[in-house]
Amino acid sequence: MFHSARLKLTAWYLLIIMVISLMFSLVIYKGLSNEIERFERTQRFRIEQRLQEGGFPLPDERLRRFPSQMPTANPELLKETKQRILLMLIVINLGILLTSGGLGYILAGRTLAPIKDMMDKQNQFISDASHEFRTPLTSLRTAMEVALRNKNLSLPSSKKIIKESITEVKKLQSISEGLLQLTQYQKPNNNLQFTKVILSELAEEAIKKIDPLAKQKNISINSKVEKQEINGNKFGLIDLLVIFLDNAVKYSYKNTTVTITSHKTDGFIILSVKDQGVGITEKDLPHIFDRFYRADYARTKTTEGGYGLGLSIAKKIVDVHHGLINVESKLKKGTTFSVRLPIKQT
Repeated sequence: MFHSARLKLTAWYLLIIMVISLMFSLVIYKGLSNEIERFERTQRFRIEQRLQEGGFPLPDERLRRFPSQMPTANPELLKETKQRILLMLIVINLGILLTSGGLGYILAGRTLAPIKDMMDKQNQFISDASHEFRTPLTSLRTAMEVALRNKNLSLPSSKKIIKESITEVKKLQSISEGLLQLTQYQKPNNNLQFTKVILSELAEEAIKKIDPLAKQKNISINSKVEKQEINGNKFGLIDLLVIFLDNAVKYSYKNTTVTITSHKTDGFIILSVKDQGVGITEKDLPHIFDRFYRADYARTKTTEGGYGLGLSIAKKIVDVHHGLINVESKLKKGTTFSVRLPIKQT
């Protein structure tokens, strides 16, 4: 599809360029032809003037006497000159046609590249989302169908099926909410409001949201975030910290500590979340920010797992804030996520 569109766009480029080129060539040919004729008339006038100054009869009178002696420009030479100009313009236009064809094809490819990339991402998004929704939906359908076919279904069994179905519904809800959140930060012209916020206050709010989960595993969250004022979106930055803390708690061993730190450097704030968890393999590190990506070794060894959306959302939030994100990890020793955010947004 894109190859056909590229050829069509190249053809349009060629059409526009050649129409302009031919119009200029016509103007140039007409102008040079007029200039040649003007030159011929000027030369004739000068010859007549010299004859008159030398006491010779005027050309019209002399022409009547001696027609063969009348000085005039060679018509064949004038015709040949015009033909050579026309040939030169044709060659130039052919060169423009070939050159603009190649350059137009390259330009069309570059023009369509962002659209192709967007379409590929959209198709991948649809494919990934369909795959993620398919599993819980299939589980729900299977459970319901089996229950309907069971004529001796008891009340306890019904409650068990309903409980399992609610779990699958929660999964669907979690995926849909994650997708909506990701879409919000993917908008090219999002309407996020940037205001002055205090990092330490944002950290406290994020910790409150994760604290119940941390207590279940007896994990303590230690905040060393400075009371630094930066320009950013309050809710986006809270979401960012919640994602990092949620991952840190989920993939940390029991009775460990998660630490949040921050420090200022050269107009930027470095914000870090460090855990003492299972870590991430080197093979998985380059892909952890990809949508729906889940490591197939270290982090899936835990009983709790996400849907591969959290870190994708975190990356988008950092991008919206014109920041940089980095991760360091060692298996069975822990992971540190670091974010470099500008204090002032430009």
